[in-house]
Amino acid sequence: MKEMSASDLLLIFGTETGNAEELAEDAGHLSRNLDFTPRVIDMEDISLEDISSSKRLIVICSTWGEGEQPVNAQKLYDSVKGSEDHCLEGVNFAVIALGDTAFEFFCESGKEWDEILQKKGGSRVVERIDCDVDYEDYVQEWILNTLSLMKKIQ
Repeated sequence: MKEMSASDLLLIFGTETGNAEELAEDAGHLSRNLDFTPRVIDMEDISLEDISSSKRLIVICSTWGEGEQPVNAQKLYDSVKGSEDHCLEGVNFAVIALGDTAFEFFCESGKEWDEILQKKGGSRVVERIDCDVDYEDYVQEWILNTLSLMKKIQ
């Protein structure tokens, strides 16, 4: 992946049903209105090195089964988890967790991403949002707020 510029924004998604991918695409479109250059990438198509070279990162991840990572997210999550501490210093991140309150491990995968990104040295830009099945009503405001905060990062 190329070196990130001041307007670059990396949006990665972990999904089983496509909801996280759709939300990542929507966030990418919204970011263009704020002059970002978004890159929306499936978690199975990106590496730890790509993430660590990003200045601005939004993770959108659904929870699968009994709190598991989606299949397309597991390898990357394991790679980040097994990496050296501080490997994500300089990465400013935000996490959108998708889940269903009908299940015991509501938004567990997103919570795990939020925790591991900070543990590995990333800087949380805004508190994670945990989205239930009808998140469309409130997630756009969170995305716009997050993008405006990320715009201030030099």
